[in-house]
Amino acid sequence: MVMIVKKGTLPATPHTEFYAIPGVLAREEIHGSYGFSGAWSRKVHVRYYPTEQVKAPRKADFDLVPEFPPEADILQPYHITTGLMPFEKDAIRSRRPIVHGPRTTLSISKPTTSMPPETFFRNGERHEVYFVQEGVGVVRSEYGDLGFRKDVYIAIPKGTTYRVELTSPKAWFLLIESIYPINFAPHYFNKEGQATLMSPVVETEIETPTLPPFRDARGEYPIDVKHSGGKVTRITLGHHPFDLSGWEGALYPFVFDIKSHHGIAREIHTAPPMHQTFQSGNVPHSGFSLCSFVPVMAGWHPREVPAPYAHFNVDSDELMFFCNPFYGAREGVVEEGSFTFHPGATPHSPQGNAAQKSLAGRGKVQGRLAVMLDTYFESMRITTQGYAYRDPEYVLSWDEGRVHAPKGEGWESPSA
Repeated sequence: MVMIVKKGTLPATPHTEFYAIPGVLAREEIHGSYGFSGAWSRKVHVRYYPTEQVKAPRKADFDLVPEFPPEADILQPYHITTGLMPFEKDAIRSRRPIVHGPRTTLSISKPTTSMPPETFFRNGERHEVYFVQEGVGVVRSEYGDLGFRKDVYIAIPKGTTYRVELTSPKAWFLLIESIYPINFAPHYFNKEGQATLMSPVVETEIETPTLPPFRDARGEYPIDVKHSGGKVTRITLGHHPFDLSGWEGALYPFVFDIKSHHGIAREIHTAPPMHQTFQSGNVPHSGFSLCSFVPVMAGWHPREVPAPYAHFNVDSDELMFFCNPFYGAREGVVEEGSFTFHPGATPHSPQGNAAQKSLAGRGKVQGRLAVMLDTYFESMRITTQGYAYRDPEYVLSWDEGRVHAPKGEGWESPSA
């Protein structure tokens, strides 16, 4: 994150003597990225290092390893109806990877309960962004508490120890994971590190954690750590992991409301980079762009065609989550929670007569809301769980001579 944040109490000079508790030397930790070359934060633990374990590590009672059906080897576009996936378990155990690649994973999580008391999770292999489609709650971490609500992104750096607590009966998350840090696109910032006046995002609109009083407690505190392609190991600390007197730095969890992406419009249709919010990796050479399709005025050129053109981005797979069904290029096909996967090896376009119908929308504000991810030089595969909730008619939905069954007919919700 470009913006450096400071919370709580810690020594002004790094790596120097400090006592949050009289007579007890505090223990410093650096949470870093890209070795010692990337963004980092300095954390001050009041009494113990975060390395203390009081039980031997063991395999957790669940894992997050993606599985693939034989059909994943057949090239085709997919429409996954995530609204039909069940609500169950907590935010971690309800994760269902739906598409997966060597560097990127997208999952759906639809929890009905908070994580068990005094248990924690740490993604040790990928940075995370949750998009909240539904629900209210708090993400608690050693950095403090982050409240969340519908339509916000929750960015959680790799290695953060946290728990998700719900204050609503259920929640619905789109979860994006990357081996690279996920931040605002660097081209939105000037050489001083401040968002330019042309940027659709402003870094000061993020919401940072509120750091509560530190927990100086002994006991057994289990942390389920994801590693090695989705395996999960349970480690047990002998002290509470939320034991910071303070922290400062540029690597920390934060919340960003999708409505704080201030859409940019122009006279004619423009390509999705106009809608980019976040970036991961070294775009366009690796990683992905994450875009927010917020309500924005369609082009107002007198002969503008607001619907997108057919496109064939051979270096990118396109993955799109529809927060509502008001997306003209897929009108009548998508619903709330629809997720489309268009591999870069084949072109895709609006369906049916969407282009013709879009002419009536010139110069009008579009009511859409969607999250889109484009990979760079990374091919994704549909997982077994994603395939189970596919719309089998989608691959033929561009056939204008084909009679399609109305939504809800001709196919059934798969079992959980």
